[in-house]
Amino acid sequence: MPYLSASDLPTKPAGERFRELMNRPGIVQLPGAHNGMAAIQARNAGFEGLYLSGAAMTASMGLPDLGIITVDEVAFFIRQIARSSGLPLVVDGDTGYGEALNVMHMVRTFEDAGAAAVHIEDQLLPKKCGHLNDKKLATADDMAAKVAAAAKARRHLYLIARTDAAASEGMDGAVARAKMYMEAGADAIFPEALNTAEMFREFAKRMPGVPLLANMTEFGRTPFFTAQEFEEMGYKMVIWPVSSLRVANKAQEKLYATIKRDGATKAMVDEMQTRAELYDAIGLNQYEELDRTIIKSIVPSMD
Repeated sequence: MPYLSASDLPTKPAGERFRELMNRPGIVQLPGAHNGMAAIQARNAGFEGLYLSGAAMTASMGLPDLGIITVDEVAFFIRQIARSSGLPLVVDGDTGYGEALNVMHMVRTFEDAGAAAVHIEDQLLPKKCGHLNDKKLATADDMAAKVAAAAKARRHLYLIARTDAAASEGMDGAVARAKMYMEAGADAIFPEALNTAEMFREFAKRMPGVPLLANMTEFGRTPFFTAQEFEEMGYKMVIWPVSSLRVANKAQEKLYATIKRDGATKAMVDEMQTRAELYDAIGLNQYEELDRTIIKSIVPSMD
């Protein structure tokens, strides 16, 4: 439905709606959506929550995922995805865009833009994708201070603390950090780049009662697992962060190669979303109907 009509807007804050999802039985499946159209398509496929990846955002802008973009640039993506889909959105907050006060500013900005949840990580800038090598970590105390700052600033935002410590500090270090972050005010933990089922199970066993997020990214260190397998290993959320962008990019690459080769798009038409499908997805007719229901203003006569 058109987001312009107040009657079609959610009545509860996004964070509260996400907590309701988390309180249901079963694992919360959060596919990545890198723009508003991807968000609509994910919603129409039946998903009830979405994920916004920093890697997908930056790649869609033609930039690497090194903490380059700003809070306001991320808020632009949050607004379009939350607005177009109406679904609770979990947002990648990287390292919080600075220290404690910066983290608080990020939290308030993301809430205002429509985010339901955010995760922040314990890397130092320039941060890297969690599945790359040579990541540099902040101290556990510094990260805990950021988590505490985020918890102080949020009104309804669900707060997820990510730790990248497993690669350099082992399971003991990752668990110790996770426990400290929970004490600082996190609602859930995201252990990044675990690379075996045994590691996933051990982390979950050592964090009883804590909601955990699993990252099922392609081409990384984590083997392919299904949502059901993650749930059986003790995880409450799973994300597929960059999948939509990877598929879209591959299709666009094929399109441009076809145009260059043929000087035409005819060979790709069967792989395109039709005009009717596009208009149906974005609700063009509903917007037109909404427009027709609005009474035109009449300028008072001077007589």
